[in-house]
Amino acid sequence: MVMMGKDVYFMNVGDSRAVLAQSIKDQDASSCSLSTRQITSDHSTCVKEEVRRIKEEHPDDVSAIANDRVKGYLQVTRAFGAGFLKQPKWNEALLEVFRINYVGNSPYITCRPSLYHHELAEGDKFLILSSDGLYQYFTNEEAVAEVEQFVRTTPGGDPAKHLVEQVLRRAAKKAEDKPPIKRTV
Repeated sequence: MVMMGKDVYFMNVGDSRAVLAQSIKDQDASSCSLSTRQITSDHSTCVKEEVRRIKEEHPDDVSAIANDRVKGYLQVTRAFGAGFLKQPKWNEALLEVFRINYVGNSPYITCRPSLYHHELAEGDKFLILSSDGLYQYFTNEEAVAEVEQFVRTTPGGDPAKHLVEQVLRRAAKKAEDKPPIKRTV
């Protein structure tokens, strides 16, 4: 993200996301609520355009997308790492057990970012920049509501640290809720 005056520019790959909280005045202008706007687009196999792009770039590979993942391994479709999905030579460098069946020479994933622009407006309240770790446990709306509530009740607090703590709390709760694994011999 780069800010120049009222102009904010974003670049993202993979599961990084920019979410903007904006105030909305009620009809009688006596109170305000927040709306949520996702500025960036996710690059994952959950996005039809990304899946279509990969399949079009690899028409001879029926397993380009397998189990809702690129080559059955990765849900993100754009990333800075994961060289084994970008060039056959990096795939060949892996131990055989970890190699994929690389068809052709085209990359399966790319590090080409998407670019976005937003002009700051009067109703813009705050921006959340994060990766999917947050969005595995919060919707965009829940994250905005959590930050808004924290800032209101804890002036001078650190909302980023608070979100991390809440993600860890939800992750621990989710782990507790899983039934224990039973083995029968």
